[in-house]
Amino acid sequence: MAGRIVAALCALALLFQAAASLAADRDAPYAALLAAHVADGVVDYAGLKKDEATLDAYLAALAAVDPAVLSGPERFAYYINVYNAWTLKLILEHYPGIRSIKDAGSLFRSPWKRAFVRLRAGTVSLDDVEHGILRPQFHDPRVHFAVNCASQSCPPLAGAPYAGATLDAALDAAARAFINNPGNTFFKDGTLHVSRIFDWYGEDFGGPEGVWRFIRRYAAPPLAAAMDAAARHELAYTPYDWSLNGR
Repeated sequence: MAGRIVAALCALALLFQAAASLAADRDAPYAALLAAHVADGVVDYAGLKKDEATLDAYLAALAAVDPAVLSGPERFAYYINVYNAWTLKLILEHYPGIRSIKDAGSLFRSPWKRAFVRLRAGTVSLDDVEHGILRPQFHDPRVHFAVNCASQSCPPLAGAPYAGATLDAALDAAARAFINNPGNTFFKDGTLHVSRIFDWYGEDFGGPEGVWRFIRRYAAPPLAAAMDAAARHELAYTPYDWSLNGR
């Protein structure tokens, strides 16, 4: 019995390794697109538009993936890449002439509720990916610093695909970079001003005190010292800039 269990575990490990290798090969075109057209979170949409066929081929490859054969981290990374790559496609459908991702919607339907994301299981919306898969299945608030909404106030689009083997470190880095950007997190009149992301998704962080603890966890020494010296744990949420994250 023990031998059969060990053999089964070894087979499962080999399956996950093979899936991870396939993911790296699959994501290679996307990695090249990001390297060519994204710098410090700023997207060259004009350049990306010229390579739209490559993006389309990558989206087709994503749609062929069976998430059930992926390990937990690989599956998490897969859905983050799905969200970000399809957001790029959404912008390109309206580029040029689009100033905000909101312009990709209509009076009756937000761009996040449009079912256009093709997955193996069917066609879904960006909201379905974020709120129906990423948040409820993985329960990791760091995802809010990895998914990109193509906007100035959004955490910047990563310059490389997310991968299961490096996902934990990448999510930590994304959260740390966003929080320690003084444009996103700063004290004014004794109140800690933070991104509205912490308001919209406060429950994912455990409420206001959970937000404070999360930010303190990733705060660099200057911000950490200011937080520790604060007389009260009071938060204010900054306005959100929905203008396009591109040039």
